[in-house]
Amino acid sequence: MAERSSTGLLTMMLEPTPALAMTLPAEVREKLAELELELSEGDITQKGYEKKRGKLLAPYIPQIQGVDPSLQIDNRIQASSQVALQGSKSNKSRAANTRDERFRSDLHTEAVQAALAKYKERKMPMPSKRRSVLVQSSVEACTPPDTSSASEDEGSLRRHGRLTTSTPYQGHSHPAVEHWFNRVIQGSSTSSSASSTSSHPGGRSVTTTNTTAHAALNVNAAATALADLMAHTHLDNHSAPPDVTGLSERSSHHAERPHVASVRGVSRGFNHHTSVMETADVQQPDPNQPKPEGQQMCPLEGEPLGVVTNWPPSLPAALQRWGTTQPKSPCLTALDNAGKPVYTLTYGKLWTRSQKLAYTLLNKLSSRNEPLLVPGDRVALVFPNNDPVMFMVAFYGCLLAELVPVPIEVPLTRKDAGSQQIGFLLGSCGVTLALTTDACQKGLPKAQTGEVATFKGWPRLLWFVTDGKHVVKPPKDWHPPIREASNDIAYIEYKTSKEGSTMGITVSHSAMLAHCHALTQACGYTEGETITNVLDFKREAGLWHGVLTSVMNRMHVISIPYSLMKVNPLSWIMKVHTYKARVAVVKSRDMHWSLLAQRDQRDISLSSLRMLIVADGANPWSISSCDAFLNVFQSRGLRPEVICPCASSSEAMTVAIRRPPEMGVPPPGKAVLSMGGLSHGVIRVDTEEKLSVLTVQDVGQVMPGALVCVVRAEGIPYLCQTDEVGEICVSSGSTGVAYYGLPGMTKNIFETVPVTPSGIPISGRPFTRTSLLGFVGPDSLVFVVGKMDGLMVVSGRRHNADDVVATALAVEPMKFVYRGRIAVFSVSVLHDERIVVVAEQRPDASEEDSFQWMSRVLQAIDSIHQVGVYCLALVPANTLPKAPLGGIHISETKQRFLEGALHPCNVLMCPHTCVTNLPKPRQKQPEVGPASMIVGNLVAGKRIAQACGRDLGQLEDNDQARKFLYIQDVLQWRAQATPDHPLFLVLNAKGTVSSSASCLQLHKRAERVAAALMGRLNTGDHVALVYPPGIDLIATFYGCLYAGCVPVTVRPPHPQNLATTLPTVKMIVEVSKSVCILTTQAITKLLKSKEAAAAVDIKSWPTVLDTDDLPRKKSPQMYKPPTPEMLAYLDFSVSTTGILAGVKMSHAATSALCRSIKLQCELYPSRQIAICLDPYCGLGFALWCLCSVYSGHQSILVPPLELESNASLWLAAVSQYKVRVTFCSYSVMEMCTKGLGSQTEALRLRNVNLSCVRTCMVVAEERPRIALTQSFSKIFKDLGLSPRAVSTTFGCRVNVAICLQPNRLGKLAEQGTAGPDPTTVYVDMRALRHDRVRLVERGSPHSLPLMESGKILPGVKVIIANTETKGPLGDSHLGEIWVSSPHNATGYYTVYGEEALHADHFNTKLSFGDTQTVWARTGYLGFLRRTELTDASGERHDALYVVGSLDETLELRGMRYHPIDIETSVIRSHKSIAECAVFTWTNLLVVVVELEGSEQEALDLVALVTNVVLEEHYLIVGVVVVVDPGVIPINSRGEKQRMHLRDGFLADQLDPIYVAYNM
Repeated sequence: MAERSSTGLLTMMLEPTPALAMTLPAEVREKLAELELELSEGDITQKGYEKKRGKLLAPYIPQIQGVDPSLQIDNRIQASSQVALQGSKSNKSRAANTRDERFRSDLHTEAVQAALAKYKERKMPMPSKRRSVLVQSSVEACTPPDTSSASEDEGSLRRHGRLTTSTPYQGHSHPAVEHWFNRVIQGSSTSSSASSTSSHPGGRSVTTTNTTAHAALNVNAAATALADLMAHTHLDNHSAPPDVTGLSERSSHHAERPHVASVRGVSRGFNHHTSVMETADVQQPDPNQPKPEGQQMCPLEGEPLGVVTNWPPSLPAALQRWGTTQPKSPCLTALDNAGKPVYTLTYGKLWTRSQKLAYTLLNKLSSRNEPLLVPGDRVALVFPNNDPVMFMVAFYGCLLAELVPVPIEVPLTRKDAGSQQIGFLLGSCGVTLALTTDACQKGLPKAQTGEVATFKGWPRLLWFVTDGKHVVKPPKDWHPPIREASNDIAYIEYKTSKEGSTMGITVSHSAMLAHCHALTQACGYTEGETITNVLDFKREAGLWHGVLTSVMNRMHVISIPYSLMKVNPLSWIMKVHTYKARVAVVKSRDMHWSLLAQRDQRDISLSSLRMLIVADGANPWSISSCDAFLNVFQSRGLRPEVICPCASSSEAMTVAIRRPPEMGVPPPGKAVLSMGGLSHGVIRVDTEEKLSVLTVQDVGQVMPGALVCVVRAEGIPYLCQTDEVGEICVSSGSTGVAYYGLPGMTKNIFETVPVTPSGIPISGRPFTRTSLLGFVGPDSLVFVVGKMDGLMVVSGRRHNADDVVATALAVEPMKFVYRGRIAVFSVSVLHDERIVVVAEQRPDASEEDSFQWMSRVLQAIDSIHQVGVYCLALVPANTLPKAPLGGIHISETKQRFLEGALHPCNVLMCPHTCVTNLPKPRQKQPEVGPASMIVGNLVAGKRIAQACGRDLGQLEDNDQARKFLYIQDVLQWRAQATPDHPLFLVLNAKGTVSSSASCLQLHKRAERVAAALMGRLNTGDHVALVYPPGIDLIATFYGCLYAGCVPVTVRPPHPQNLATTLPTVKMIVEVSKSVCILTTQAITKLLKSKEAAAAVDIKSWPTVLDTDDLPRKKSPQMYKPPTPEMLAYLDFSVSTTGILAGVKMSHAATSALCRSIKLQCELYPSRQIAICLDPYCGLGFALWCLCSVYSGHQSILVPPLELESNASLWLAAVSQYKVRVTFCSYSVMEMCTKGLGSQTEALRLRNVNLSCVRTCMVVAEERPRIALTQSFSKIFKDLGLSPRAVSTTFGCRVNVAICLQPNRLGKLAEQGTAGPDPTTVYVDMRALRHDRVRLVERGSPHSLPLMESGKILPGVKVIIANTETKGPLGDSHLGEIWVSSPHNATGYYTVYGEEALHADHFNTKLSFGDTQTVWARTGYLGFLRRTELTDASGERHDALYVVGSLDETLELRGMRYHPIDIETSVIRSHKSIAECAVFTWTNLLVVVVELEGSEQEALDLVALVTNVVLEEHYLIVGVVVVVDPGVIPINSRGEKQRMHLRDGFLADQLDPIYVAYNM
């Protein structure tokens, strides 16, 4: 029994490796295996399987009442065989590719099931998915993964199946033992549930202390009883007693202590940043986490390298010796896919063929009469895995020629996963020549010319075939130089890092020789031995044992290709039997596979083996394969002590290996460690949390001649304490030397200097980091618990990707996912690593099943590892990128996940549970009183933020129109003074004039309308004008004024979309209390049509007058309003928040508005302006219907709708009429940038020239869209558009024109009336959330560019006021923009019963300071900033910056967010997101994205959207909705109607492609 000594140090459980006899009869075993196969193939249900299995096993298992037979599994194996996450050693990037059952550790499976039992079935909202997304995209996706789907380390078998673990107790087990063991496991799960995660704030567990104590005592009793029982039970001497250390000694001490929150709970003690700019919260470490308590470790020294008398001075010398003295001796036997020996290479042949190749490479290849290669050059070796002979010849040929071989994988397609990185490696090594075989060269992808294609990222290579006719015999007098081993580079081995980059590790001749020497000594190799090699002979252990050390010792290697293993997994065992091999080099996957197939062979014996080297023994999950293999093959002559796990890495080569039994080494060790302890980097033998254990076996002793120590993995390499996990470092003459061409990384890895805690180096020699995480146990045995590559540090705790895969696989995955096809990695989001699990789903798995499996995996990982999974994604079968020898290419998978190119078919994100480092929600501080603000501002020298346009009184202008109080009088005057002066031209989609009107024509048409109205209506009646954009609209508007009616312009319904557009028309007509509708004949029909009846009640329309054919008669007399304060017209508009608001414009305000615009834009009769805006509300209406009549200029009217059929219409008109001033909306600008971006050349050929444009103003009621205006300027710069021309305007409901950027290059520019260019500032987005303005440099993190909204109009005054206190704010403070001007609207016209609420919008006063002026509140947040620029009068220019509408802001976590900022981030996150809108729903942030691309991309967006919003805004997205393009509603100004969208979402009307609910 392992116990914890008083110091709390680790004492390891040491036990002999079990030698367990198979106790079930062979035919029962066969039937069980068949059952397993049926289950894994899906031919039988789980229930049927359990029933049949129970029947088969019934005679052999002593039944115990009340105990489920499935729990009666051998305790020993349970404890030790944690199942195998068999991560490949030989390919780092594949650490998590694993296949089936090696992952099946019964103990682990049970632990997971017990953990899941603790969760009540949580109801999670299922994501909803459109049917089309369920259909898999391609036929190929439905085929099960091909046979190489599992990894190189685990390529799958043609036949799936599973070995049933036979139990050592079967046949003679003591029933009571089983019974007690079950009690212990269940008891422990009780105690652990008390300490399980709780989601209460602060993470305190709710279980009271006494229940915990009670549970622990129960368990304690059970454990003690079990211990007693063990003492009195006769046990088979091979099987160790079950480990109950975690319970008997310690539970009672722990019982009294209340459990502290799980490590994952809400972090304790937030950092209280004084600044508002707090970044994400830094988590405080848990004060109760385990800390190392041991002494400082001492470096471990391997035995000295023995002196061998006639040891060759170098590897080529050894080859020369055997090639000349023992030419007939076999060196290498190659097998075909049927397992037949194809060719045996003798040492004589290897010697002569390598010489021929060396001579040819050095002397027969030339370019421009220069030899192509000189000694020291790097050469790529591209050989398939089934041709070891040619590889060996090429490798030794290069060594003899003093060239440096760089062995790489054969590229199969132009886009292999990771192939580009291999290309970078070849490029950086300066490789120009690749050696390959004839057959391989024929199979490579070819270019059109017939030459081998250039792969992506690869340098240009010459391909040389080594078995072709070009290889010539050297002349008699030529001999290769055989030198002593030097420090020159012998070969370069490639390695893929965790991030996916490929490095070349250089190995010198002396290191290669020393490594061969050390391996020979450690493994006791002797001359002429036979060795079976199943590994890849191009790198790592396969190369070291099967190509290098074998030649050193004249050994005979039987090379088993991967392709043969896939066909016949027993092949290596047969070859060991046939050739009486003394040594076999395998991976645990090979042992595991042979178990699945072992019943096919009766007569094989493994008694010849003295050493079975398990190359990936450093993977903690390899132990179960070793144990299970031994169970089965012990009866075939396998001795338990010949299994020798070893640990190695590409950089340090072999680090440690268990010695063969004849060397008299201590017995192997085994440790059952607490995963909780490991996550804190300390070693604790199994805790009270019996569920989370990791069983590891040792990897033997340190290599001869090596010095090993364990150092802290991060930061300065301090030596670890004895019970601390760290990175193993090696100092010896037999490690790699450097990363080729990467001096910085080389220094970090190959020249580490470990230091004591006081900072003193422990040795003069540099150490090499091995990237293995482990510790040194008793008897100087080395234990490895994971690799740096699979390490994920989440909130300061370490988790191993392999362990997480094992847990995921323990959740009955057979039905839903392919076992070997799971990738686990971490991505960095918001200052911490987040765990992502990606698995391939079986095509037949149903949505519900998969979703249930996903939620169970999340719970299991949470329970066992106490860590939340950030994202779990299922992808269709066969779609994950493969590594060269099967297996999943982890870094490539991660890359695809981050780029949104994984195309999952199911996604579950859990940011709510695992993101615990958000900044704390902002508490509202009590506001500083207004008076103290003023004093504060005075003291700080800050001015009050207010600004005004030019003073109307001082502006002398010869404005004839000023004489008139009413706009209709101006029209009558113009009709007399300049009857033929053209006022309006309307263009159609072809660009031709569809209608026009001079002053007189317009007056006459207006008179006709007035005549028709006067008889029917009373003065003051409201009339709805429902017209398409055109002269009719303008004429009827003036006709209403002539008749004394109040016009209301209304956008006509869209004939193709009556259902949504007609109700808006109806609503405006009703809300405005219109008594009559004026419209065209076509629209009259439409309003009363059958289709209209389906949308609204058509009987309740007021009188509808068709004005197409009005009689030509004059109205008796014009109506004269008694005072200019009378209502002139109503302006109705739907705000972005979906509120229909109509404002009242008086005659005085109308005239003041026109005058202000005239002065700002310098409009007079000789000017022409082009307007591409909707004429129904706001500034668009004023420019279209009012300004031309007032100022007399000619307006070229371009209806925006026409741009849909001819995108270049507006710009062509501007060019044709040489317009200097033009107005448009953002939607028009967007149509031009998207529709014409690629056609500027064609437009230029059509003579479109925009150099005439002085100013192009975007009419908007929002923050300027900088990105759009900039891209517009950039695209049309080629057509002569001045970069300074584009500017923005700002208006709102209370005042439709507050800012307009004037002509900066106008006629008056010389006289100094032109204003300065609009300025852009960058503000800190985080400060903005706290309602502060903090200016930062361009490009600084979290910066947001804001453009000034144009110059304030003459007569307009603006001030910034605090929204709460209504006091004035200082310069550069964020507040509500208030405006005072003669053209303010006078009030709302019925806003649905909220009049009181909005009364102060139009007349409000400051609470202090200037308390006299009456202001209107715009409802927009913004700030004023005095700039360095001066305006015409020499005054400093005050710039107004609009940040956004108050109504639209989202209050989340106590902070104020503007939707547009979140949307901008989201749109940037993936190329297929066309548009995005956000809103809140019961405190959840909902993000709706329009997908412009194939529907398989829909689920890629979920993670990207969640990531970017977390990263940039510190918000967790609650729901991600993916919809088709065009679903997000947009109003005529191009503004998103987020509230309409929200209503559509809640009413389930969006027909989404996918809806994901983040947990």
